[in-house]
Amino acid sequence: MSSHAASPSPDTAAFPAVTGEHWIETLADGRRVLIRPLKAEDRLREQAFIRRLSAESRRCRFLGEIREASESVIDDLMDVDGVHSLAFIALAHDDGELREVGVSRYSATNEPWRCECAVTVADDWRHQGLAATLMRHLIVVARRNGFKHMFSIDLAEDRGMEELARELGFARALDPDDPTLVIHTLSL
Repeated sequence: MSSHAASPSPDTAAFPAVTGEHWIETLADGRRVLIRPLKAEDRLREQAFIRRLSAESRRCRFLGEIREASESVIDDLMDVDGVHSLAFIALAHDDGELREVGVSRYSATNEPWRCECAVTVADDWRHQGLAATLMRHLIVVARRNGFKHMFSIDLAEDRGMEELARELGFARALDPDDPTLVIHTLSL
């Protein structure tokens, strides 16, 4: 992976650089969220976010049944450097607390110029455009950081991810090694 960032495309001007900045997005239902890069101090917030997901949402996110994310899983999720791995979180006020309601992330693979991505939105915040918003920011920054291809591995039955991937221009193919999975791929 080259340490040189790719030159920004014309659509990157709408997104702030990833330097700890944050911005506010208004969703389809009028609710507003603060979006910013994940920080080390978000560890407990990330654990609580995963815990609040429905069993089905956790299964889709982790490609299997989990009740709670282990410390090592949380360590992996929190291990972001802003270039080779990055995560954006969406935060909303909930009874006086700033609660995580969505997260998108990418991580470089062993293959040059490729990164794997994922997005998860709290069950009570779905179908308002948050996943697409988080992914659009992620795509712009991955492109800016020099990645040429982004992919996700998802459950074949996950219709929400199928619709989101189609909306964002990802191609869909069955995983040749596991018919229960699909691979969504986007050329950046």
